[in-house]
Amino acid sequence: MNEQEIIKKAKIIMEYNDEEKNNLKYKLALKYDKRTYIEYYLSLLKTKHLFIFSFFNNNDYNSRIIKIDLFFISFTLYYAVNALFFNDNTMHKIYEDEGSFNFIYQLPQIIYSSLISNVLDILLKLLALSEGNILDYKKNKDKKDLGKRKNELNNKLKIKFILYFIISFLLLLIFWYYLSMFCAIYRNTQYHLIKDTLISFGLSLIYPFAIYLLPGIFRIPALSDRNNKRNWIYNISLLSQFL
Repeated sequence: MNEQEIIKKAKIIMEYNDEEKNNLKYKLALKYDKRTYIEYYLSLLKTKHLFIFSFFNNNDYNSRIIKIDLFFISFTLYYAVNALFFNDNTMHKIYEDEGSFNFIYQLPQIIYSSLISNVLDILLKLLALSEGNILDYKKNKDKKDLGKRKNELNNKLKIKFILYFIISFLLLLIFWYYLSMFCAIYRNTQYHLIKDTLISFGLSLIYPFAIYLLPGIFRIPALSDRNNKRNWIYNISLLSQFL
């Protein structure tokens, strides 16, 4: 690789990706973020929507294998947490309805299980995703102790990944045991459990399409202000990204 190719590659690496652009400070965003509302909306889906992020976002600093693994573990989380909400009252209601699926009765359970699964999923992402650590390393332009900081980054990521795989393996083992026992004992409720899981997991994949319409409503007007005095509106858009 000649010097020109190295410089070209370095420029590509130093360019802001979607995650970096979405979290720029106001003054930097005014200078570097020239995206339209649609482009910004699509970038939020690429970086935050579970399915799109796992399978279609290649412009980040996360391991593709781990992202795909995280997607399937997320589904398992929804499956197991939904099973935890099946109690005596639920079984009795299923008996009263003669085995038919009562969506209205199941709706609170679906919502609660989705919220709990989302929280657990966020905690797993803290260990599984490496982009935050790499971006912190990238932001530091100091050339001193470059090798030391690189080793520290590698060691930190190794520890994170090891912990992630250990914890995810233990969770899968616990879920496998619990779900096996549950389905063996309550055979007639398997249909309801699978349906609850598919609905709650499906909702988690659908609602981001609506929620991520909101941040751009604040961000784009803030960045189009010629007087550059809409910092507070821009901050609202940053906060709304975490919904």
